Amino acid sequence: MEPNAWIPVVIFIAVYVAISFEWLHKAVAAVLGVMILLILRVIEVQDAAKFVDFETIMLLIGMMGIVAVLRKSGFFTILTVRIAKLTGGQPVRILVMFCIATAVLSAFLDNVTTVLIMVPIIIELTQGMGLDPKIYVVALVMASNLGGTATLIGDPPNIIIGSKVGLTFNQFIGYLFIPVLLATVSVIFYFLATNRKSFKPIDDNLTKLFSVQMLIEKIDLDFLSFKIDRTFLLKSVGCMCVALLLFVTHTITHLSAGVVALTVAMVLFTITRMDIEHVLMEVEWSTLLFFAGLFILVGAMEEMGVIEWVARHIFMRVGSNPYVMMLMVLWVSGIASGFIDNIPFTITMIPIVRMMLETNPIPHNILWWALSLGACLGGNLTLIGASANIVSMAILKKSGYHVSFGQYARWSAPGTILSLVVASLVLMVYLWMAM
Repeated sequence: MEPNAWIPVVIFIAVYVAISFEWLHKAVAAVLGVMILLILRVIEVQDAAKFVDFETIMLLIGMMGIVAVLRKSGFFTILTVRIAKLTGGQPVRILVMFCIATAVLSAFLDNVTTVLIMVPIIIELTQGMGLDPKIYVVALVMASNLGGTATLIGDPPNIIIGSKVGLTFNQFIGYLFIPVLLATVSVIFYFLATNRKSFKPIDDNLTKLFSVQMLIEKIDLDFLSFKIDRTFLLKSVGCMCVALLLFVTHTITHLSAGVVALTVAMVLFTITRMDIEHVLMEVEWSTLLFFAGLFILVGAMEEMGVIEWVARHIFMRVGSNPYVMMLMVLWVSGIASGFIDNIPFTITMIPIVRMMLETNPIPHNILWWALSLGACLGGNLTLIGASANIVSMAILKKSGYHVSFGQYARWSAPGTILSLVVASLVLMVYLWMAM
């Protein structure tokens, strides 16, 4: 390491602490850390700009814009109300169908957007039936974080890994679909098995059956009271489908995910004649600033040899056994992401994993899939593990239901450990087949 390498390390730790204890907004903390580096002349402005991964920023802006227009079209609300009708008010169906729908949506949308759509309806449905919505919402949040793991665009850690490493949309689905599917099914069965009283059928109670049908009709009227512009809806859904098609055909078009997302977003803004100022207000600029700041902070540490020192003295001491290396990356990422923001953790881990692969090449990008699964699945471990968790619990609290940190962990921790065990087994099979 260089003599003054301790400066970016101290600043990075300070930023981490400020974010973890919510002393500062995460974007302010990250950018302030960068400004201190620039003032102290640890890095120059030109170097700072060089560290930012603009491919990731483009992909985030594009997808945020597309999702903002889709939300305005009413597509998500229509879909969610239809799912509520299909459940017939049966508790098991509510859990299973909402969790599956949430996992699928989260594979293509931001997890926070998904829970903002799903949680209010599942609260109204369960509350109206006299059920405790807390267990349903926790299961739904876990399904959201699980589903977001399956694709390149489903969760920020995947976006970062895909952009930095050069992995495609198809590669993410090809390698992560099976572990995510098995983990999601395992977690749903875990909730059904450990909370049987919450999912008793209502077929033997005619009064309750009738009241549930009335409740579903009320939800239909409440949530679909606005007039749907079919042309606007078709344009929005059509552009989303075009974006997904271009992601899938990357090997043919050779268009990067960032270029595709931003181009489709601009086309969508044009053909729908949306008020661009209004749409841009829905883009999470603070998140983009946060990403840019972290890229620079980690880039400065990498430039000064800090990342290499950490890799050689901590992660590379596990030896050259590929199974041990894979399990270490997966479980360290999983446990750490339950307590600290998985975005800075992922950005920090990428150069470390690169160095591990330089020393011991492991085929089929297994270590990258281990990092992705650990960082994304680990977000389910605690209440503060992912943004979707915090947002969902805030919605519950507004409805009069409080879930403490400990109560959330009692429900989520066993399910998270189970999902990490499933991921470990699948990755071990992948590795065995590749060796």
